[in-house]
Amino acid sequence: MSFTYRHRKTILIVLLVLIGSFSSIFYIYNNKKIFKKEHASVTKKKVMVKRKVESKKEEKKEEAKEVKVDVKGEVNSPGLYTLNDGLRVEDAINAAGGLTYNASTEVINLSKKLKDEMVIIVYSKEEVLNFTKTKEEEQVKQDKCLEGNGGIKNDACISDDTQSDTSTNSTVVNLNTATKEELMTVNGIGEAKADAIIKYREEHPFTSTEQLKEVNGIGDSIYDKVKDSFTV
Repeated sequence: MSFTYRHRKTILIVLLVLIGSFSSIFYIYNNKKIFKKEHASVTKKKVMVKRKVESKKEEKKEEAKEVKVDVKGEVNSPGLYTLNDGLRVEDAINAAGGLTYNASTEVINLSKKLKDEMVIIVYSKEEVLNFTKTKEEEQVKQDKCLEGNGGIKNDACISDDTQSDTSTNSTVVNLNTATKEELMTVNGIGEAKADAIIKYREEHPFTSTEQLKEVNGIGDSIYDKVKDSFTV
């Protein structure tokens, strides 16, 4: 075997070794790049998922608003209660210790959603039986509250602004010719005030709506509220 042949064989072996080494290095390097890409992609997905979870938590926090409601009447613990927005009247009653043995829910919508500054009154069975009188007595007390004591205004009074305005009347009612029922269609005029208006006009026919302030039970605040609903 000549020197040239042996030399070529050695060179071939060295080349094969070098090629194998470079192939191994390229393979390892390429796999590392792929691994880094996959790792970066997984990390990015984890970050996105984490942000979505945090975002949902923030949305839930924003949704968990609270309202304050005043629960009165035939409940075991009347008072002011702070409850989660979206709860119902039934939940407010339960928070107030539940109904008393004498309570009636006949005229209450237990499924109604709570609103901030809501006033919930649970009536007794006797009050519901005589509901017209009960509502009229409440209206008188509310009117007295709105009129103030000694000229001092009480902004905490229950008024028609905090109640449903579905009973608001857009028709102008004649003070001298309207029936009792027609007078009562005006928001703020109940049975007692309608009777008082009729009694007054029998002795003093109305010549102006301002005479309403002379009717028993109708003060300046009530007059300001109903004056646009009457004519003479």
